[in-house]
Amino acid sequence: MRRVLMVAIVAAALAADRAAANDSSAELATGGLVLTKNDAVRMQSEDLFISADEIKVRYRFLNTSPTDVTTLVAFPMPDVSIEYPDQNIALPTENPKNLLGFQTLVDGKPVATTLEQKAFKNGVDRTDLLQRLNVPLAPHLFSTSQALDRLPKTAWQELISANLAEVEEYSIGQGMEQHLSPRWTLNTTYSWEQTFPAGKEVVIEHSYKPSVGATVQTSIGELDAMAEDWFRDYADKYCIDGEFLSAVVRAKKKAGTEYGSPFSEERISYILKTGANWAGPIGSFRLVVDKGGPGNLVSFCGEDVKKIDATQFEMTKTDFVPKKDLHVLILKRLPPQ
Repeated sequence: MRRVLMVAIVAAALAADRAAANDSSAELATGGLVLTKNDAVRMQSEDLFISADEIKVRYRFLNTSPTDVTTLVAFPMPDVSIEYPDQNIALPTENPKNLLGFQTLVDGKPVATTLEQKAFKNGVDRTDLLQRLNVPLAPHLFSTSQALDRLPKTAWQELISANLAEVEEYSIGQGMEQHLSPRWTLNTTYSWEQTFPAGKEVVIEHSYKPSVGATVQTSIGELDAMAEDWFRDYADKYCIDGEFLSAVVRAKKKAGTEYGSPFSEERISYILKTGANWAGPIGSFRLVVDKGGPGNLVSFCGEDVKKIDATQFEMTKTDFVPKKDLHVLILKRLPPQ
């Protein structure tokens, strides 16, 4: 097995408190289509492209049964949670209902999807309460905080008592003031009913902008940082090896930087395991990861990965049953100082 390096730093970074809130943002794991376990519809192939700018997936499905199958197909957005002050979450759009700019085609034609959004706290659905108060459900948007601030104090207390919000004190240009800040989780799912005709192939394609975590300057390659406890789990989970570390050290030496690395980080997490919900293994699986620029470095866990051009790396599998999710690190070359 060739272990190709692909690193996501967010959990370790938060645990080790290595980065200030204003220089690091956390990625949210995204994935592909979800179907309740189905013994009739086989995933003939999955072609997956991952970059910091876009994720594209093309599926070929075959209904192997003698009758048509109609089932609910879903695309879950990553949950969005605000748990503490100054928490930075990487989301590519300001659209409160389409957080990732999700688009889907069935046999080349756009498909109408149904959107469901709910707000949870400690496993309890609090959607009705927020809607009754006319509070937007997306907790990460500034417009939501503004709506909370406009509520009467009686509503403030109701939300605080339900652990849906807490008071923070900060200035937005008019001196220190008290503001009500959201503390709930947004759950968003797109779904549609899809018919898979007996014995026929259906092609489903979707694309979206990933949630890309970022750190202004990576600690990878720094001896002190790599001696910390978080790095051991970090290296094991994301397949960091000596070859990748040597590349970082060489780049640092060539850049002549006295302090820190000449790279920033971009991190992407992709949920692969939902591909195991279809009948049998994925007949043909192809993954392409694009690191974005020839001077960048990329690391991910994979087998028999090969470089196919200056920025792209490919892994192919036959009769593939995904057992682990995918985590990607792109070390992005910083401009010369």
